Amino acid sequence: MRISKAGASIACLLCGLAGIRVAAADTGLTLAQAIDHALTRNPELRASAFRQTKAQAGMAQAQLRPAPELALELENFAGSGDTHDTNSLESTLSFTQILELGDKRSARVELAAIEIDLAAFEQRARELDILAEVTRRFLAAASAAERLGLAKESQTLAQETLDAVTRRVAAARSPLADESRARIAATSARLDVQQAESMWRTRRYALAASWGETEPQFTTVRADLFSFEADPGFPVLMARIARNPAFLRFANEIRLRDAQLRLAQIQNRPDLALTLGIRYLHQSGDAALVAGFAMPLNSRKRSDISQGALRAELAQAQAEQEAASVLARTTLFGLYEEMSSARRRAEALRAEALPLARTALEQTQAGYDRGRFAFSELAAARQELLTLHSAAIESATSCHELRTEIQRLTGEPLTPIEANQP
Repeated sequence: MRISKAGASIACLLCGLAGIRVAAADTGLTLAQAIDHALTRNPELRASAFRQTKAQAGMAQAQLRPAPELALELENFAGSGDTHDTNSLESTLSFTQILELGDKRSARVELAAIEIDLAAFEQRARELDILAEVTRRFLAAASAAERLGLAKESQTLAQETLDAVTRRVAAARSPLADESRARIAATSARLDVQQAESMWRTRRYALAASWGETEPQFTTVRADLFSFEADPGFPVLMARIARNPAFLRFANEIRLRDAQLRLAQIQNRPDLALTLGIRYLHQSGDAALVAGFAMPLNSRKRSDISQGALRAELAQAQAEQEAASVLARTTLFGLYEEMSSARRRAEALRAEALPLARTALEQTQAGYDRGRFAFSELAAARQELLTLHSAAIESATSCHELRTEIQRLTGEPLTPIEANQP
């Protein structure tokens, strides 16, 4: 598949889309690689690219002048009386050329050029939508991988707790019921790992399907969910929103309707059809020139009806652009606020709450070993750590997903692409 410059630039933009830094020590799939696969292999992008080809063909058609006509007319034969044979035959060979008035060809070419631009913007918008979906699936896979690691950590903690409880029960320092509860927790942790592995496989296959792959060729993804880039600020994002391909498409849609209206106004002027030919009189053997011209009648009324419809379409496109602009700005504000909140929550959980929870678990474990805490307190400390870690993963994933939506809405990267290179 041939990728346009616009498609390549969108690929570069989306590499910085989620603000994820990759871990250089790993060898898994990166976001940049996933985007490259989608650009080159996604069947929807290949199908939508044909509209641009159609628009180019429309330009070639618009540049053509009206084709001349060659006509042969036979008269006065196969009739009755003197015209029963070909003795009275008259044959006329004529050449007709339509002369377009009002510079209609230039208006058609202008309209075709706008349709080419419109097709290009629609292709870019489609690329942006599909690649944003690839990024969302990449984030889902990265989140599933992080949760799988958490589930394995939980299983390790549950096994360590079970070992500690078993030792205390064997030493008659804890009741047998504590061992039963610890074994239940260990079994639950093992089942959680199996569920997390199933989710990881599902997300991995969903990501590979973005470029038409039925069997994923990667086994891991390279991403750090807890790496966040600098916030450009809401005013900067608001200024970028007008450059989104979807909004540029609205502008081109208005240009298209305006060009169609101008063409309809120009077509209000009728064309002339000039005819020049030669007539041969078979009976006398003489020849003579014939000439004429033709012009359509009552064309103004038809043109006025067409112009009225085009004016309505132009007004509709302008109203839709205004409504979409208001909605987009409102949506952007909501997304930005949610993204900022999710980032603050993720950073606070990871930098403050999680270290405290780990310390509390270590202290509770040490106190339990010395008989100062009950098993229920140890289990609560362990569960608190796991709950906070899960909440941190959820907040970080949510932050990146919201950044993805903002990127799709603004059509530009939130941070320089160099900041996200491995």
